[in-house]
Amino acid sequence: MQSLFEKHDIMLRNTSLGFVRSYMQTINWSAQMIALRGARGVGKTTLMLQYIKQNYTAYSRKVLYCSLDTLYFANHNLVELVSDFVKQGGEHLFLDEVHKYATWSRELKEIYDLYPSLRVVVSASSLLNLMTGDSDLSRRCITYDIQGLSFREYLQFYQKLDFPAASLETILMAPQELCAAVNVACRPLEHFHHYLQFGYYPFYAKNKANYFQVVEQVVNFVVDVELTQLCNVDVANTRKIKSLLSIVASSTPFEVDVSKLSVLTEINRATIIAYFKYLADARILSCLYSDIASVKRLQKPDKIYLDNTNLISALSGRDANVGTVREVFAVNQLSQAHQVEYKKKNGDFFVDGRWTFEVGGADKGFGQIANIHDSYVLADDIETPSGAKIPLWLLGFLY
Repeated sequence: MQSLFEKHDIMLRNTSLGFVRSYMQTINWSAQMIALRGARGVGKTTLMLQYIKQNYTAYSRKVLYCSLDTLYFANHNLVELVSDFVKQGGEHLFLDEVHKYATWSRELKEIYDLYPSLRVVVSASSLLNLMTGDSDLSRRCITYDIQGLSFREYLQFYQKLDFPAASLETILMAPQELCAAVNVACRPLEHFHHYLQFGYYPFYAKNKANYFQVVEQVVNFVVDVELTQLCNVDVANTRKIKSLLSIVASSTPFEVDVSKLSVLTEINRATIIAYFKYLADARILSCLYSDIASVKRLQKPDKIYLDNTNLISALSGRDANVGTVREVFAVNQLSQAHQVEYKKKNGDFFVDGRWTFEVGGADKGFGQIANIHDSYVLADDIETPSGAKIPLWLLGFLY
């Protein structure tokens, strides 16, 4: 176990507290077991290490961070590690990449039952299902889904501009005060357009020259490794899945024709729909339905987008359709805490069964949503609100 503590110490020394995401305050770190799920690269590991650095002294042996894909676990099992850790006074255990450990669910259940005073934090792919595996952990483990950076967090991370998050109701009903504060501090549109290309994944700061290449590697890892290992996707179909993603990335935007896709990708209809679900769970795609209440298992989505705007830039180039980019941003930010439905007419999106949104540029009018209660235009290229026309970038302050 000493080798794990040595790696733990190195990781903490290399962890900065210069920017700490607001997730830190929303997670119940005192719970007996919690899971941080999210797409590869969104900062789950950094969040865990920052919590340790904030709450424990250097070289404390009451806390341990380790990744379950380390060579240590080739000759040791997790229950054995926990037994030794607790005997030596361990109180808080942080386990990274838990989905890469074959018997994770059975051993975590045993640890939970045997050591009620031990707090355990695990991180995993967003594909991890706590109800699968050898044991159902859903009643024992609190799950938090970690997103990439919001526009608000991007401004804090890269521009050192600190603004509070705002509820959707505040953004729609009383956006003036927040807009005024942002416009005094910076030109929001300048930073917003940079965010749309480079701002979602926190690793941009370390990979500016080859950022899109690294984003594409994230996608390849999800398809080649996580889908095959966690979803039992046939390895022979990974190339076809990438072809499917290429079609989605180049569409403006993509309304689903499963029969056509089946011909283009040589994948049968039911399998394509299953792959859509896996890719949405992996935060590569966003699948929208026109009536969420009636959605059934293996029903095709009505509209499909890439999950975030940086994926568009990485997979389809910088000349991506501006309308698609705007809609992807809106869906990505809204879906963090709200239910988003696709509207086939009279607007683009219906949110929480209440608000209707039409997304467009500065000149976008209200013709398509006229006389619809609680309807708004989310307009790009404007700095301040005008009645029910709200700056699109304000959605980036939801978290």
